Amino acid sequence: MRPNKKLSQKSKGEKRFAFVVDGECEFWYVQMLKRNEQTINVTLEPKLPQKKTFSEQHSLVVQLSNNYDKVFWIVDFDVIIRETDQVKKGKKSVLQEFKEYHEKLIKNYCEKVTVIINNPCLEYWYLLHFVETSKPFATYEKLEKELKKHLANYSKSEKFHTKQNNDIYLQLKPFINTAIKNAKKLPVFDFSNPHSGMTQMQLFFETKEMTEIIKTH
Repeated sequence: MRPNKKLSQKSKGEKRFAFVVDGECEFWYVQMLKRNEQTINVTLEPKLPQKKTFSEQHSLVVQLSNNYDKVFWIVDFDVIIRETDQVKKGKKSVLQEFKEYHEKLIKNYCEKVTVIINNPCLEYWYLLHFVETSKPFATYEKLEKELKKHLANYSKSEKFHTKQNNDIYLQLKPFINTAIKNAKKLPVFDFSNPHSGMTQMQLFFETKEMTEIIKTH
């Protein structure tokens, strides 16, 4: 039997991207992107660690960088901020710990690894599909109230995120270029000012592979 030339060519040129996430919403969002953008020449592999310390996530990111063309580490900052504010004097904060891992990755794996920070959480990226804002939100609940002005039935649930023919990616897809434009206007994350509202999800959508998919949206 002759090999399928078309399949062989696709497999040869196909990129492999891995995502390390610490939340289920990120996991579902990437899964829905993969489900809907079937023409993308990229294998997308969401990785939801069973153990979620930064040390373990960092190790997983480094490990995956050996086997994937690109690794995206998506980090929500709401928990980091809350735990940092509660740290006892003289103890290393979660923010300091994450900063150290962040710097190591930039120094040693900048070609293979992209760290994506959402503050306070992924829903900030969702919100930018509808409005241009740099407003900080101290908690997810405050951000959710704003997001529900545009996604009235929004919830942090698998049912909402993965609903057939109306999943989170499909609902946001018509506004993806608006979200990218709004996200690019936000300042670069500053560890000395970690309370600013922001998202860096556009870094994934600005990759060559994703640009080709969304340019017609």
